[in-house]
Amino acid sequence: MTTSAHAQDTFSPVTERVESGDVGSVTSVLVMQHGNILFEEYFDDGGAQALRNTRSATKTITAMLAGIAIEQGHIPSVEARVLDYFPGTSPANPDPRKDAMTVQDLLTMSGPLECDDSNPWSRGNEERMYTIEDWPAFFLDLPPRGFAAWANGPESSPYGRAFQYCTAGVSTLGAVIEQANGQPLESFAQTYLFAPLGITNVQWQFSPLGLAQGGGGLALRTRDMGTIGQLLIDNEAGTLPQGWAAQMMQERVAVPDRDNIGYGYLMWLHRLTHDGIPYQAAMMSGNGGNKVIIVPALDAVAVITATNFGNGQAHGWSENIFEELILPELVDRRAAAVLSNTPAAVSSAATGSQ
Repeated sequence: MTTSAHAQDTFSPVTERVESGDVGSVTSVLVMQHGNILFEEYFDDGGAQALRNTRSATKTITAMLAGIAIEQGHIPSVEARVLDYFPGTSPANPDPRKDAMTVQDLLTMSGPLECDDSNPWSRGNEERMYTIEDWPAFFLDLPPRGFAAWANGPESSPYGRAFQYCTAGVSTLGAVIEQANGQPLESFAQTYLFAPLGITNVQWQFSPLGLAQGGGGLALRTRDMGTIGQLLIDNEAGTLPQGWAAQMMQERVAVPDRDNIGYGYLMWLHRLTHDGIPYQAAMMSGNGGNKVIIVPALDAVAVITATNFGNGQAHGWSENIFEELILPELVDRRAAAVLSNTPAAVSSAATGSQ
């Protein structure tokens, strides 16, 4: 990956915004287009080699690993039943809906169990999970969801799925992948995802029983996050199953009260516009404002890392940096490249604003 002083200078407003202090503590920003680094800046002492806690952006990694496990035949399909990977267990609150719960339910944050991280009273809230040692058992023991008269259940929701953000479900999906392939989740990830991409330095968090946390906390270098984002665009290394990235970035469930935002396979899907032209941005997103933003139509990836943990403005700050300062420059650069008939830009332009 290459960069240039000229490209770096065109993104100077990003540096100014971060250094103004108006967006809290942003620690790094990386912008790539056509696989080349256009801008890279670090705003803390860690620099390029620092491992940065991605928080829930980790969930997208787990979706990638699920696709790889399916391609290798360890999991037959997204319709595989979750409980089949926990033989001999008898979860509390037995229910036919729990028996029928699938891998796809966990990938789309639309499972049948009562688990809502945005609701502090939810039985499945992730903070409750962290107080016990067996995280998949915590999730599988949860009761089925209920829908009050004023709430939209699956039958009255787009795509026939009702969204609720549930970290415990993704932690359990990690355990499913582990049980299915017979090796620890972190080893499976290193062998089949990270190593082919040249990523050698990662740091997982683990449950008290030693399960790698597929739901959050994986630490990666900023550039390695950019490499993972680029994989979702071109899959150049052939690391992901054919078509799996497109499946991940296909909207599969609506997010209540969030205009222009949907959800795919453990990815947030934002419908952005610039000069009246729509662009879909798929986002790996974590607490504190940590983002890997992928815009396939522009063949572009942006990484924003931050430590604004627990701050309600954190996501908005990072997203505004992208929408106001990065996206317009990416659009202009693609337009200029198309006019000059640069092959990579012509190829990405031909895909349209997806």
